[in-house]
Amino acid sequence: MNNQLIATREITIRFSEVDSLGIVWHGNHVKYFEDGREEFGKQYGLGYMEVYRKGFLMPITSIHCDYKRPIEYEKNIIVEVVFIPVQAAKIVFEYTLIDKTSGEKLAIGRTEQVFLDANKELHLTNPDFYIEWKQKNGVYQ
Repeated sequence: MNNQLIATREITIRFSEVDSLGIVWHGNHVKYFEDGREEFGKQYGLGYMEVYRKGFLMPITSIHCDYKRPIEYEKNIIVEVVFIPVQAAKIVFEYTLIDKTSGEKLAIGRTEQVFLDANKELHLTNPDFYIEWKQKNGVYQ
């Protein structure tokens, strides 16, 4: 392994994402992770539709979020997504939500996704297309 794959996406906090105190509702952090994951997929060719066209689905089986600081209305944040290579037949990402102005960490998280085939059966080995993708991007173990 010789490469770290990172994607970022900037988000401006909208009024509909905050509670009556002007703080982002905690469930929206997961949405921001998803926004970052979609950006990662676009940048590295591992988007949901690309995987679907290969005959697979990638449901999330685990999600974790540590909230560090409140995120306020109209703030600009950066979602940083890091691909974590593992040998198992799953995709692991780690996330950092960062205040664009101060650079302060607002939240950190992690997700795991598995592969289901067209019959929605768990795929216990890495699909060929995923092995090729990992080799192409220098993250094959």
